[in-house]
This record gives sequence, C-alpha cells and structure tokens, in this order.
Amino acid sequence: MRAPVPALVVMGVSGCGKSELGRGVAGRYGAAFIEADEFHPAENVDKMRRGTPLDDADRAGWLALLADKLRDASTRGEPAVMACSALKARYRDQLRAAAPGLRFVFLELSRDAAAERVANRPGHYMPPSLVDSQFAALEPPCGEPGVLTVDATAPREALVEQVLAWLDQALTEEV
Repeated sequence: MRAPVPALVVMGVSGCGKSELGRGVAGRYGAAFIEADEFHPAENVDKMRRGTPLDDADRAGWLALLADKLRDASTRGEPAVMACSALKARYRDQLRAAAPGLRFVFLELSRDAAAERVANRPGHYMPPSLVDSQFAALEPPCGEPGVLTVDATAPREALVEQVLAWLDQALTEEV
C-alpha cells in the first residue's frame, strides 16, 4: 500500500491531458479526484463557449472554490488529486496556501499539439480558438518547489507510473 499523497494538482493548458492523468493517479492512490472544470460558474463556461478567454477576474471565484476543496480534503486528512490548468504562478500559490504539501505535475505540450487535441475533443466547451490564450497566460512552473514536469505526449500509463514514482520518492524523503 502506498503512502497517500496529501494533495496533487495536475496542471497545464487545455488539451494536455490533465483529467486523464489526474484520474489515473487518483485511482492508483485511492485519492479523491477533483475536476476543476466542473466548478466553473455558468458565466465562465458561456464566455469560453463564445471563444472569449477568461481573465484573472473571471478565475478569482473559481480558484477560491478550488482552494476550498483542497483545504477541506487536507483538513480531513484525505488525499486529493485535482485536474486544474493553474496557468499562473499566483494561482498555484493560492492553491498551495490552501493545502500544505501540495505538489504539481505540469503536463508540457506544444501549442500545435494542444490545438489538435482540443479540436478533436468532442463535447467540451473549450474551442480550439482559445488555445493561444492558454499559452499567453501560461507561466510555466519551472523552478517552483514540488513540481514535476512531464511530456504530455507520453502514453498515459507511462505518465501515471512516472508520477507515482516521483511521489513515492518525495514522500519517502519527507519521512
């Protein structure tokens, strides 16, 4: 049995595979999975459907709610894995403040690959026209503590194994 990760955010631009990887890691850890997209208010979803990028003001309440979700899980001592874009350093800092020991996995992906994936994703409200705005907002987490950067084009199971090995090592070092 693995030691549970306190909290993990799988992050990156739209189309990078956050949800798939997050579900895979959560399933292997027996952690709750939190899909951040499910907590966008209707106004944000409508705005994105119309092809208008979200700004910091649009994301403020959403991020506060996500921080509360992580804080609640942390307070209960329950492991949680969240799929969330967390594009800017200040967004990640807000989430870190809510959950001590929070770690991030950054799914790195090229603009072209993201655009292709988003274009081929049926039923999602994020149109391919917004991929450029995701990259414009992205502040890669290079050099931030508790971050693993992975190649989003690698096979999902290989990524799950890579993340699990990294978490196991990090948790062993903390003991």
